[in-house]
Amino acid sequence: MTQSSFSALLSTVQLDLAPYEELYKHLHANPELSNQEKATAETAAGFLGKLNAFKIFTGIGGHGVAAVLENGPGKTILLRSDLDGLPVKEETGLPYASTARQVNLQGEEKPVMHACGHDMHITCLLGAAEVLVALRASWSGTLVLVFQPAEERGTGAKAMVDDGLYDRVPVPDYVLGQHLMPMRAGMVGCRPGTIMASADSFKVTLYGRGGHGSTPHRTIDPVMMASNLVVRLQNIVSREVDPSEMAVVTVGSLQAGHTENIIVDHAELGLDIRTVTPAVRDQVIAAIKRMIKAEFIASGAEKEPVMVETRYFPATDNDKAMAASIETAFAEHFGDRFNPDIPRVNASEDVSILASSQGKPSIFWFFGGVEPALWDEKVAAGKVEDEIPFNHSARFAPTPHPTIQTGIDALSIGALTFFAK
Repeated sequence: MTQSSFSALLSTVQLDLAPYEELYKHLHANPELSNQEKATAETAAGFLGKLNAFKIFTGIGGHGVAAVLENGPGKTILLRSDLDGLPVKEETGLPYASTARQVNLQGEEKPVMHACGHDMHITCLLGAAEVLVALRASWSGTLVLVFQPAEERGTGAKAMVDDGLYDRVPVPDYVLGQHLMPMRAGMVGCRPGTIMASADSFKVTLYGRGGHGSTPHRTIDPVMMASNLVVRLQNIVSREVDPSEMAVVTVGSLQAGHTENIIVDHAELGLDIRTVTPAVRDQVIAAIKRMIKAEFIASGAEKEPVMVETRYFPATDNDKAMAASIETAFAEHFGDRFNPDIPRVNASEDVSILASSQGKPSIFWFFGGVEPALWDEKVAAGKVEDEIPFNHSARFAPTPHPTIQTGIDALSIGALTFFAK
């Protein structure tokens, strides 16, 4: 099968996009938080079941779904989507905007929104499944689909692997995935090497000695400790990491106390770091620990601080040989709508665990969801970064078309490319 034949094959499948637009809007209006994606998983499995082609497995690593289509000898290709939404109150004004609320695993009621495009990922993977089923006379091998829970927490891929994903489905030769991004709808971008950074999140608890606000000399104020630490941590990137390397240190939360005249006995900080190389990651984490210890000593605190990692994402590294194959196939199909050297982003993903846990290569690419006329307007005005909402924004509102078709085509072309290896 030649590269030029992939587009010709896709053109033979007259996919009705109306059910997929309806599905996308249903998923968008009914998001679920990480590790609570029960209805979303049931929707995906039910949609797959209608194709009468896949052996379907549910309840893997929580609400994970996997499906297998054995179609003769050849490579095993895994295509992956994620399932979960975010604790964000939607402000898009869309007629199908989410008004959902859900109690999280900590017992707190939160608004829920698909603010990162996982609803689009699900829709496109199901559409690609229908395309590849229709084309099964034209390819040979085994197709594996994975609908993964808890991507936003960085735990879902590992949970599925640890829960026996590969006891149920064959180990893939190649793992492929994609992510919706604030790019012009219809555009696709990939790159060899690192395409997304690694991420570590920590909860740091600083212990002081509480007391009355009028007698601070009888206390050890953890709010002051936390404030000093917030400022000190900014020196890691600006004064310790080589400027030619990438690192981000963010203090995303600082929580202490409930009233004005009480000095509390502890404060909590939520930290998030982003790096690309293992060496810089180790350097940043070591610096954070050193500064926490130093603040403990400088403040005369009596109880050691505690630092607990709350989530971890590995860097998403695209296999260079796979990237070269995808570049050829996508350039042929998408033409100038494909960027083979899309800039790396400092957001993070756990998709690579589905491959790296088995010693296999993976490839990940981005596709755009911003309505073309809106994108062109903001580019002309120089206001893309200011006025085009990024992922996790309450105003993140992908356009269904041509986004759905683009995502379906990309997954289908990707699978066909590696079935032909």
